[in-house]
Amino acid sequence: MTELKKLADVLKGASGAESLNRQWNNTEAATEYAPLPSGEYTFRITKGELSTARNGTPGYKLTLEVTEGEHAGRRVWHDLWLTSAAMSFTKRDLAKIGVASLEQLERPLPQGILVKGKLAVRKDDDGTERNRLVRFEAAGIAKPHPFAAENVTEGDSK
Repeated sequence: MTELKKLADVLKGASGAESLNRQWNNTEAATEYAPLPSGEYTFRITKGELSTARNGTPGYKLTLEVTEGEHAGRRVWHDLWLTSAAMSFTKRDLAKIGVASLEQLERPLPQGILVKGKLAVRKDDDGTERNRLVRFEAAGIAKPHPFAAENVTEGDSK
């Protein structure tokens, strides 16, 4: 049987242990995330990727991040299904963000795509509540932050 590590084994010296202890004692536990309230939001699409549902249905999943207001930074996901029954809806929604071919689904989305959308709260049969993006429309491209890592070239001292 392997012996469990001690905090002293993973921290560097007494000052690390003191700092961690101070942080532990002065930090409140995070609250559980609940679904965002129903309403209109502006989102930045942070990722689009091919996916497969648990039942094997192929899809494309968008990750969206709220850009403003009290919920800025919170994320929601929007699944677009690659099935004959859903294809017309999937093509409609992907066209809104400039995706016009299946080949584009295999490449990263351009950075900074903004959309305005309406979120609803749906309750599953087991009582679990989750957000569902009911509709969205393109809202432009966000300008990158001037100090974003991708804007600094090697050798810059800024």
